[in-house]
Amino acid sequence: MTPFDLLFILLFLLALSTLVLAITFVLRRQFTRARRILWRLFLCACVYMLIVIAVSLFLPRRIFKLGETQCFDDWCAAVTAVRKVPEGDLVRYTVDLRLSSRALRVPQRERNLALYLIDSHGRRYNPQFNPSDAPFDVLLQPQESAVASRSFLLPAGASQVNAVIAHEGGFPIEWFIIGYDAWFHKPPVIEIP
Repeated sequence: MTPFDLLFILLFLLALSTLVLAITFVLRRQFTRARRILWRLFLCACVYMLIVIAVSLFLPRRIFKLGETQCFDDWCAAVTAVRKVPEGDLVRYTVDLRLSSRALRVPQRERNLALYLIDSHGRRYNPQFNPSDAPFDVLLQPQESAVASRSFLLPAGASQVNAVIAHEGGFPIEWFIIGYDAWFHKPPVIEIP
């Protein structure tokens, strides 16, 4: 958990208590005070969101090396190996991952996770569907890990291929926390040698 996660939690709780205070003034028919409190809350939320967006504009894209762990709270993933096999005009990339939980007490699962490859031109390559592939949202017990792999077919001319592990779908909580890979900040890449 980063300091920005803690800041978000603190500000969220403060906003909830401010809303409760505004509702209390509405129930007492003190509409002017309630409106003033809600206006200040709105202005503070706007300033906070401007900071989130500004940080996303200026932070550089994070780059991970093969084997480095990328964590989403207590659930982590690492690209451990990449194999390339030529198949005519295409190249099959097989990407191996280690999924792990660094939680100490509760089982962990990460939903809406996607793995894809990108090349130097920013083209995205999704994995080939294989029903026998282990799912990414496997439930991991504390300190447990699992392995998964995905296969990709890319043109032989694709250069500077990198892997990306990102959230796609679900509630975008990362939109509200400073420094996360949202808004104008592209998701981190894993360099493939």
